[in-house]
Amino acid sequence: MTIWDARAEGYRESVAHREGPDLETIADWAEGTTALDIATGGGHVARRLREAGFDVVSCDPSPGMRPDVICRAEDVPFADASFDVVVTRIAPHHFEDVRQAVREMARVSRNLVLVEDTLYDNERVEEAQKLRDPSHVRMYTETEWRGFLEEAGLKIEAVELHKKRQPLGAWLARTACEGEEAARVRELLGDRAVDDTLISTRILLKGRKQ
Repeated sequence: MTIWDARAEGYRESVAHREGPDLETIADWAEGTTALDIATGGGHVARRLREAGFDVVSCDPSPGMRPDVICRAEDVPFADASFDVVVTRIAPHHFEDVRQAVREMARVSRNLVLVEDTLYDNERVEEAQKLRDPSHVRMYTETEWRGFLEEAGLKIEAVELHKKRQPLGAWLARTACEGEEAARVRELLGDRAVDDTLISTRILLKGRKQ
């Protein structure tokens, strides 16, 4: 069992992942009839797009997340232009090679690539993220994200920023971060953690194949 298999139920039940205006934006931006949800996690993007009428395939490296296909974001086992829209939500900060993952998303898309993740804040927040969850690689700035999509041959049509507030205790519990480590995470987050609420900003980007 991988670390993500053990966490799967927590992500399926997480209110912070299950709903939100960002998820509705993804549904609004999506076009066509077929979609690929990369690093599906709790499956919330796949569920929302199916509700919107899309034929969705989900993929994730963790069998415990119950994806349709088990694979890494950097190595997607589909032919070029297999899906009308390819989406990833709140996962890229775990990708080992984010540039390769975006290239793969662009390759298997016929039309749109939609990306969402938490926006880079500062190095203290990065340290807190890695202490809370050792699988964390890095978050990225808006400039970096624009560059990743453009390097993959995508024209950026829209960018939105969403302020996200979620219970800090539940956020720590999803990765079993407790005791001294949890206290240090809270210290590192500083004013990003107020009244047991974690405050962050998510970035959503809409890229179109050229």
